[in-house]
Amino acid sequence: MDTLATSVRTLMVLGRHQQTARPSLIVTGPAAAGKTTALLHVGRTCHLAHTRTAPPPGKPSDVQVPVAYALVPPGATAKTLAAEFARYLSIPITARMTQTQITESVCHTYNQAGVRLVLIDEIHRVNPRTTTGAETADLILTERIAATFVYAGIDVTQTPLFTGVRGAQLAGRASRIECGPLPARYGNRHPFTDTVTDLENALDLHHHRPGTLPRHATYLHRRTAGRIGSLTRLIRQAAITAIHDGTERITKQALDAIRLDHHAETTHQPRTRTPTHRTPR
Repeated sequence: MDTLATSVRTLMVLGRHQQTARPSLIVTGPAAAGKTTALLHVGRTCHLAHTRTAPPPGKPSDVQVPVAYALVPPGATAKTLAAEFARYLSIPITARMTQTQITESVCHTYNQAGVRLVLIDEIHRVNPRTTTGAETADLILTERIAATFVYAGIDVTQTPLFTGVRGAQLAGRASRIECGPLPARYGNRHPFTDTVTDLENALDLHHHRPGTLPRHATYLHRRTAGRIGSLTRLIRQAAITAIHDGTERITKQALDAIRLDHHAETTHQPRTRTPTHRTPR
């Protein structure tokens, strides 16, 4: 998150006075590695920074929206993606409007609203090898919005999005940040345990003992393969269960009872005890 925030801040300054080929950023990695979490965190940071420094608007039309977020829909076309952009700022559109008309309205409104950072999630859903996919890829490369674009998706550099002319355009403009599983140990640091501690501190359970989850960090890392998505899901589900059954605390037994996503369940290898063989007398 720190690396992403620093990179986005630098690119926003770099592209502020650049009219064409503005630099962008791609956040890529396996599923549930925390890409969307990082993306939304950076968007929130940018929004709060703008709120602290921008003068209060004199009238409703002066309100600035520094950050926009769009989720690429499955089987996206240029029109459906443009509609997602429009929906974020509640730009009125009708079924009769063409893709060009929606795009014109989006670009005008985004520039008027002062959007400076556009976050596009699930970018791996775009396939430029099809006609509709190629039009969608052209839309995400638009230079008509004076903003820095950050894309996130699953193993993006391995998709067709990085092939052909459009792929060369994207690769030539975008820096890449890899999201991967959190390591149990990194030098003298323990980033996974630190994350577990932060998640535990956010719990609001009446009878939960602080320090319980960090003590099980090794188990949690083995259970989730270090993936932030699986980890947060596991702890949140255990917390909900603890509220529903009235125990108001999370134990290892409660964690064992939670069924996780298929990938985590098939990756997790429970530690088994080697049987002791006795020599018969």
